[in-house]
Amino acid sequence: MRLIKYGHACVRLEVDGRVLVIDPGTFSEAEALDGVDEVLVTHEHPDHVDVEKLLAASERNSALRVHMPPSAVEKAPELGGAAIAVEVGRRFTAAGFVIDVVGGAHAEIYDGLPGCANVGFIVDGDVYHPGDSLFVPPSPVATLLVPAAAPWLKLAEALDFVRAVKPMRAFPIHDATLNDLGQDYFDSWMEFKSGTDYARIPVGESVEI
Repeated sequence: MRLIKYGHACVRLEVDGRVLVIDPGTFSEAEALDGVDEVLVTHEHPDHVDVEKLLAASERNSALRVHMPPSAVEKAPELGGAAIAVEVGRRFTAAGFVIDVVGGAHAEIYDGLPGCANVGFIVDGDVYHPGDSLFVPPSPVATLLVPAAAPWLKLAEALDFVRAVKPMRAFPIHDATLNDLGQDYFDSWMEFKSGTDYARIPVGESVEI
């Protein structure tokens, strides 16, 4: 499986011509959606779902389908039949990948906010994208996409999250608000204390997993 990192929380997975994109938001590049048939969206916030980008992709490909929580579907009526609601506990297939839906709630920022749905996606039992949450899945995963910077997150929590999930490897996401120094600082702590094989994928580059 080829995993390509795009801006912020967006990743693209490719296997034998099959393409799946997760969380193409306003901080990610439009080319992440080139040639894609199916998209996963963890929640309704614009840094995770850019409706205009998805509409443009849908115009290029009428078969495009976007899987996201019911509340996110309601907030994107422009997508029409392309939007498909998914809930925690469901297993389905997207672009030939087996998807397990986990989690359920966005991490709290402050005083109960934002209080919206957030699902995590486990792809082929291997790659886990938690969106804006630190939900530890019930089954082990080999590859964890770990959030690096958010209003709801501190470094110690990110480290505890990786240690709790115990993946074979981890790559950072949700990092658009960090400058180069902030990324280096986060990376150094992950390499020092996460207890897993940690590496950063530069935007637009990929790894084979």
